[in-house]
Amino acid sequence: MPISPSSNPIVALTMGDPSGVGPEIICKSLAEPAIGQLASYIIVGDENILRKTADSLGPSYKSFFKKLQAISESTPTFEKKLYTSRTRYMGILDLKNVPVKSFSFGKEDAVYGKASVEYIEKAFGLVKANIADCIVTAPINKSSVKKAGFKFPGHTEYLADLSGATRFVMMLVGGPLRISLVTRHIPISEVSRLLTFQNITETIEVTLDALKTDFNIARPRIGVSALNPHSGEGGIFGREEIDIITPAVKKFRKENIVGPISADALFYDAYRGKFDGVICLYHDQGLIPLKMIARDSGVNITLGLKFVRTSPDHGTAFDIAGKGTANPQSIEMAIRLAVSMVKNRKRAC
Repeated sequence: MPISPSSNPIVALTMGDPSGVGPEIICKSLAEPAIGQLASYIIVGDENILRKTADSLGPSYKSFFKKLQAISESTPTFEKKLYTSRTRYMGILDLKNVPVKSFSFGKEDAVYGKASVEYIEKAFGLVKANIADCIVTAPINKSSVKKAGFKFPGHTEYLADLSGATRFVMMLVGGPLRISLVTRHIPISEVSRLLTFQNITETIEVTLDALKTDFNIARPRIGVSALNPHSGEGGIFGREEIDIITPAVKKFRKENIVGPISADALFYDAYRGKFDGVICLYHDQGLIPLKMIARDSGVNITLGLKFVRTSPDHGTAFDIAGKGTANPQSIEMAIRLAVSMVKNRKRAC
């Protein structure tokens, strides 16, 4: 999808589950001048909930909310105004899909799940129409969206389905680490059975392309993790390294890709800068080291889409939602990374 002609990247920022910390971290991040001035923003959400959140956070956030411009898709100048704006533009596209009278923070509810899915759909519509350059998504609650009939494991699979992407990868970024997952939200007992030559090579290919295009790394260095202890010890502890992982890595002889390497050794080297990216075979293999070093600043990226999509690497945090204590650092990093990736893609065109 083409990048808009505006000199300002345009970020579609979804509010996530309205009952979670999404409204709060959006208010806190965009009210920060260093983030607010990075790009133009279209907040896709519910104006009443965002106002309620801003009011509860204090005078400076009330002032921030008053500066938001109401966006109506029926306004003929909507697209033109965004494209030609020389100054930073910040507005809210209000879907009016949360019943305010019965609303409460920190609650699983099918109504809130349905609303959060509608925000994603609308944001996708904005990038599809070339109005927005990228999507940054605040967290959704898996239980709430499931109650609303949502059939996907999460944002990653849903956005891939909406866009028709057949090859997509979840990447987590934090500190010096960029970690791509071959498998995502599946039981650990199923990992070995679901690892194939094809899904490993596709993960490597999508990651390699993203490191070159989105991160502007001319010759990426990638380390591929082993599955078994000590890389299987020559087959003593398992044959996945011999039968599946090594053949997949050998496909990339002309690239700077090595493996399989035991995860304990691989992450030590990656943290010290030896690798630009790491391929992990299952969810916690990558998430544990990442959250050890970037618990509050990790970013989730969906690679393989025609547009940039990032997200904070945390959930809806219902236990603290509405209390004013949520840390916005992860969504701030997600915004920074999305803007950087958009600019890198523009330079690569």
